[in-house]
Amino acid sequence: QIVHRYLKQLSEEDKISKIGKSPLVYYQYKFNAKKNTAQISRVGEPKESYGELDFIEITVDGRFLNGNEAFAHWCETRNQPFEKTLVEYKKTLLKYKKYFKNGIIDGTEKLINTKDFAEIGIKKLYYIDFYAIERFGKTTLGKLMHYGKQSQSKKLIAQIITLSKPKIEQIITQNKIDAVGYIPPTLQRNVQIMSEMEKGFDIKLPHIKITKIKGEIVVPQKALSKIKDRILNTQKSIVVNEKRKYDRILLIDDAVGSGATLNETACKIIKKGIAKEVIAVAITGSYKGFEVISEA
Repeated sequence: QIVHRYLKQLSEEDKISKIGKSPLVYYQYKFNAKKNTAQISRVGEPKESYGELDFIEITVDGRFLNGNEAFAHWCETRNQPFEKTLVEYKKTLLKYKKYFKNGIIDGTEKLINTKDFAEIGIKKLYYIDFYAIERFGKTTLGKLMHYGKQSQSKKLIAQIITLSKPKIEQIITQNKIDAVGYIPPTLQRNVQIMSEMEKGFDIKLPHIKITKIKGEIVVPQKALSKIKDRILNTQKSIVVNEKRKYDRILLIDDAVGSGATLNETACKIIKKGIAKEVIAVAITGSYKGFEVISEA
């Protein structure tokens, strides 16, 4: 009991961190304790004047940092000055902000301009956010998606759902969606992010059945560098089983690179006469292609 009392006190003083889950728990000394917040207070103006940043960090020892503390940690680990880097970060956010309309990114033009697609089955393609931005790397949703999938953390996936659900509901209302479908995962995991999102979004509409057929060797999309290979992979592995007819179906995926999976699935839905139109949304999407649109 005395040991636990001291451990609790040291945790409250931010001198140690807890790793693992009961009954197997370890405690580790924080060598950089309080250093992050000290960096913020050293710059020219009070911490409050910066406002709380939309920024998260997952440290190498598995700690979750949020807001200004997370940004200070990011700067510290890269030997970057907090104040100057903060100004650059805000300028970078403004650059990407122009792609948002009503809080959502429209990636339809990027999809249309992809030369390798023989046909486009998607009427509209939306992103909730980009996966990553220049210099600063993964966005908040990008980091949650990456670590949520890799660690199969229901806690991180729950945060993805909380941030994304209002946007999904917005898209459903704006586009008069009357059915939804979730792109099935390729790799087997104990905690499947798509299943968790389906439960968490709790969309009160009919769900169409989309199946991923797996061969003896599972080939995930991210393992394929060419878009043509990704298209072929989807054509051979995705099956849509649905007898009902709809006006507009919303396809939901966790992340989009080329858009091959969503587009080929949409093409199958249209060809089978399951829906007149297919709208698609990804929680995060690649920025590649948007810079071309901007220059054009």
